Amino acid sequence: MSDSVTYERRDAVALVTIDDGKANALSFEVLAALGAALDRAEADGAGAVLITGRPGTLSGGFDLKVMRGGDLHAIADLVTTGGELFLRLYRSPMPVVAGCTGHAVAAGALLLLGAHHRVGADGDFRIQLVETAIGMVLPDWAVELGRARLSARHVEPACIEAFPYAPAAAVDAGFLDRVVPPAEVLEAGLAEAARLAALPAGAYAGNAAKVRGPGLERIGAAVAADRAGR
Repeated sequence: MSDSVTYERRDAVALVTIDDGKANALSFEVLAALGAALDRAEADGAGAVLITGRPGTLSGGFDLKVMRGGDLHAIADLVTTGGELFLRLYRSPMPVVAGCTGHAVAAGALLLLGAHHRVGADGDFRIQLVETAIGMVLPDWAVELGRARLSARHVEPACIEAFPYAPAAAVDAGFLDRVVPPAEVLEAGLAEAARLAALPAGAYAGNAAKVRGPGLERIGAAVAADRAGR
């Protein structure tokens, strides 16, 4: 994978861990490694994927060296590459579980929205789309992902007001499905991934496509428009 992304099989589950020793920034390298991990899980015949972070942090968002570097083309490319990965997660016929090991900010929160089931660590952690607070406008695909995954009454606080959610509140909002003590995130995530992997794969994929289809069309169209440079 890469120095920051590791891959391991745990029975039917492909365990993918992001750990750069810092904020788990989603750089071009990390996004490519996550895509390669999904490729490997498919080639291995895994029944589900579990994506986790380092203790205390799932991800602090896109690589700040790029985002603050002043190269508008590189910034747009990184954001769109992230959108393509999150779309791939949400579109995946294979169950994708996220083990949110702590903070999930900006693109880290979008990573949660792309996963099918999210287990979060309880504690003094923040899950937040910070873009408004830092003077940025979310890309269209991110707004569509928020509309597809968040509770309707939380779309505006999360996407417009940059509201910071503690883990329990993030469950109500739709960023997480449940919270557990931090030491239990990995095992709870593996158990959930194993449960989903045991379901008939064709039925899971077919029903997921039906339920997620309209949202996927809107997200996919927005990502494609960004890649085309509109």
